[in-house]
Amino acid sequence: MVTWLKVALPLMALGLLSTLFLISRAVDPPSTIPFADTEVQERLTNQQVTGPYFSGTSDRGDQIAFVADTVTSPDGKTGTNTAKTVDVQVDMPNGTRITVTAHQAVIDIAKDHSELTGDVEIITSEGYILRSDLLDIRMSALDITSPDQVFAVTPVGDIEAGSMHLFAAEGSNDAQLVFTNGVKLLYQPEKSEE
Repeated sequence: MVTWLKVALPLMALGLLSTLFLISRAVDPPSTIPFADTEVQERLTNQQVTGPYFSGTSDRGDQIAFVADTVTSPDGKTGTNTAKTVDVQVDMPNGTRITVTAHQAVIDIAKDHSELTGDVEIITSEGYILRSDLLDIRMSALDITSPDQVFAVTPVGDIEAGSMHLFAAEGSNDAQLVFTNGVKLLYQPEKSEE
């Protein structure tokens, strides 16, 4: 009996396995690839890095970190890159943290310049929240400029201005935030407890 089972059970297993392959549906490989034709063509023509993370320190000690969903070199050009869903964090020596987010950035490392566009937002640990459509950033130092209209919520009130410049003064650990071109301040004094 045992000898007979040693032969019959493996034969039954082979029969079951063969029916899996005989009865199974045919798979169309092109329909199972989760890429659209345009995305495949874009990936073939452009170099791309998914989920890049870069960090470094400026000459004055600012720790700078850059994160994006993707970074591409459009049309195979070297030197200029385009990043999508960008987050930049700057930790200054005095403990202040500056976080910058944007939908897109064009980065030119050789020119020490990047341009952030699309719902750009700056949030500082000092309680400032700034919004603009465009920011120009010098990457090797804390030097951020918005040539377009800026809206800010600050500890003293709301600010609307035609442009803004956030930079670190020479020889200082503190950053300066300068608003220009038609500045409007809605001052909100602190309420005293009486």
